Amino acid sequence: MMALITTQKAAEKLGVHITRVQQFIYKKRLPATKVGRDWLIDEKDLALVRDRKLGRPKKAEKGAGKKPAKKK
Repeated sequence: MMALITTQKAAEKLGVHITRVQQFIYKKRLPATKVGRDWLIDEKDLALVRDRKLGRPKKAEKGAGKKPAKKK
């Protein structure tokens, strides 16, 4: 039997804000079912986003990846 939880409970279990859980749902990284105005998530599906990379990607080194300026 599936253990369905709310986005609030999922956020608590993942240690993130509820809007982050909603982002996972909207980006199709976390399967969920909409019931009325609420999203319900199968608790076992939290494993899909639990081991994610945290934070923002590092910026490239200065000058790396830039195209050379065009000469006029």
